[in-house]
Amino acid sequence: MTWTRRDLLGLEELSKEEIVEVLDRATKYKEAYARGEKKLPVLQGKVVVNLFFESSTRTTTSFALAAKRLSADTMSFSTSGSSVTKGETLIDTALNIQAMGVDCFVLRHPAPGAPHLLARHVRVPVINAGDGCHEHPTQGLLDMFTIREVFGKFEGLTVAIIGDIRHSRVARSNAWGLTRLGARVILAGPPTLVPPAIGAALGVEVSHDIDRVIAEADVLNCLRIQFERKAANYFPGTREYAAIYGLNAERIKSCKKNAIIMHPGPINRGIELTPELADGDRSVILYQVQNGLAVRMAVLALCMGASEKGAIAE
Repeated sequence: MTWTRRDLLGLEELSKEEIVEVLDRATKYKEAYARGEKKLPVLQGKVVVNLFFESSTRTTTSFALAAKRLSADTMSFSTSGSSVTKGETLIDTALNIQAMGVDCFVLRHPAPGAPHLLARHVRVPVINAGDGCHEHPTQGLLDMFTIREVFGKFEGLTVAIIGDIRHSRVARSNAWGLTRLGARVILAGPPTLVPPAIGAALGVEVSHDIDRVIAEADVLNCLRIQFERKAANYFPGTREYAAIYGLNAERIKSCKKNAIIMHPGPINRGIELTPELADGDRSVILYQVQNGLAVRMAVLALCMGASEKGAIAE
């Protein structure tokens, strides 16, 4: 076991070996579930708290279910009706909850760096479930897990991340992790949403020629246009975006025979990609959701120091 971290704050700081360890542990949990082992005693007696300061469906549900499948108790926190509305800080909120005897915080927050700040003030593991436009490490890991399931490797693959890169924490986590594993990564989309400086900072390619990118890629990972972060101010309109940068049946004809389509969700259907592609044979979007459970089980177990020995039938 190479994992020695208490927290998972981002993929930028993880080594290739640590990423592979998460993926390998997730594989074992997925295999256990397929054998009918729907609940494992890995975290029995532990309490996992979801601290979500932003709206979420997939991530909060996935973390809650992952914790329950490891036999942990869960508690969900939302700012609505909490002391945060009275001016209580993130740190004070967490310290008060920690005093009740919890064992792990899963934090989503609109401020970049919030999980790093929290980790310096609490004595239990902190897992980043998305911090502003910075990182979303478990989404990156489940995307990598899905790619490895389909192709069995990363070396030699070209992964295109298409869309609203400027505001995307998913793009950043994927870029850090995939390049560490040996894949070629291309960020693609409108120049206003894919500034060259982002590619330089992440050490990956940038392209605004969507048709060239589609023809070269093994993986097309489409990102949501983040209207809540005013992304619509960066292009003339959704119709123009869909026509020039959206994936559709005609445009996808040039892609490789075995290329797959991914999306972290939620999908703006008809803008980032058409419904026929979202639900088509190339789509692995629902597999991403399924794999998110196994990956988040692995992250919870590793950060909380749980050994797999004795928890999974061989």
